[in-house]
Amino acid sequence: MAEQETTINGVDTNLLKEKAQILKENPELAQCRFKVTNQWDNCGHNETTIKEFHAVGEDIQHEAPFTLEADEPPVLLGSDSGPNPVEHLLNALVSCLTTSMVYHAAVQGIQIDELESTVEGELDLRGFMGISSDVPKGYKNIKVSFRAKSDGHPKKLRACALYSPVFNTITQGADIEVDVETT
Repeated sequence: MAEQETTINGVDTNLLKEKAQILKENPELAQCRFKVTNQWDNCGHNETTIKEFHAVGEDIQHEAPFTLEADEPPVLLGSDSGPNPVEHLLNALVSCLTTSMVYHAAVQGIQIDELESTVEGELDLRGFMGISSDVPKGYKNIKVSFRAKSDGHPKKLRACALYSPVFNTITQGADIEVDVETT
């Protein structure tokens, strides 16, 4: 008997389960590498281009390159031509939490009819500006608040969101190597 197609939250759960089984049987295919390039323009303005990534054992081109601009607001000497990098971080976090919640809820049969969120982070510029070594250079805290219209219990939905790779990278850390060469 053929398996019935089940789409929950826009996710084809049968196809997602098939892909998960393939990765379980072939863990080398689960290894991914994401890459972006960045070009500085002036002052706080720079532009990131995203063209390709590596997944399921191959290099994959996006259908079209994505371009993300970053800048600083005038209060930080920028021209406000894009979100600043710490706003991009909040966007990456909340986007990944949302996607993780939706996918994992779908696999568990939890329907989400509406989902919205707000994320706020508190940052003290004295750390970034090198004014005080007692102040962190990054966010001191971040609060994400979701509002969902769903048949799932809030604790279950929260657990689904916490599969987020961005959340786990921020909370658990990653080894980051920074190299600079001059010409």
